[in-house]
Amino acid sequence: MNKIGILALQGNFQKHKLVLDQLGIESTYVRYASNLDEISGLIIPGGESTTMTKLLNRSGLFESISLFANKYPILGTCAGLIMMANNAMDDRVNTFKLLDIDIERNASGRQIDSLTEPLTINYNNFHKKIDATFIRAPKIIRYGKDVNVIASYKGAPCAIQSGKHVGLSFHPELNGVSIFHEIAFNNIISNRGELHAA
Repeated sequence: MNKIGILALQGNFQKHKLVLDQLGIESTYVRYASNLDEISGLIIPGGESTTMTKLLNRSGLFESISLFANKYPILGTCAGLIMMANNAMDDRVNTFKLLDIDIERNASGRQIDSLTEPLTINYNNFHKKIDATFIRAPKIIRYGKDVNVIASYKGAPCAIQSGKHVGLSFHPELNGVSIFHEIAFNNIISNRGELHAA
C-alpha cells in the first residue's frame, strides 16, 4: 500500500500531486475517512486553517486523521503546519497536536505580501539550497526539544521534523521542490539517492 493521500478539502492540493508524480509515487485525494484505508502517508496542504477545521469536523475526518497519524507520516504545509501544531493560538482552530510547536497564524502579513526566498536545508549530513514561497505564512514561535529544525527563515524555524511528521510554513509544491516529500515519505520512496548526498 505505497500510496500517499492528499487532503483535498480546500487549498492547492493539485500541486502536491504533481510533486508526487515527479517522484513516481502513486497518490490519491482524501475527502472521506474511508480514503485513509488506501494510503500509508498523508499531505495536509495550505488553505485557511479555520475553514479547514470546520470542514474536517463536518466530514468526520478529524478523528480519523488523528488515529491515522499514530501510525503513518504526515507532511503539512502552511495551513497544514498550523493544523499539526500543539497550539495555533486561536480558539477557532482545532489542531491535531502532532508537533510540539506554538504557531502565530498569518505572521507574514496579507496575501499581497507573499514572497519567494532562498533557504538552506540542513537534514542529517545533507545540505541544499532551495527557493521557498511564503503566502500568509504562519510563524513557529516556540518548539519543543524533540523537534528537529530542518530550515529557518529570519531566525525562526520554517521547516521542522518530529518523529515521522514534517511541517513547513511555506509551499514547496509551488516551486516544484520535492525534498520535503522525500524526507516525510522516505520509507515509501525507493530511490532516495539525493538525500544521501554530502
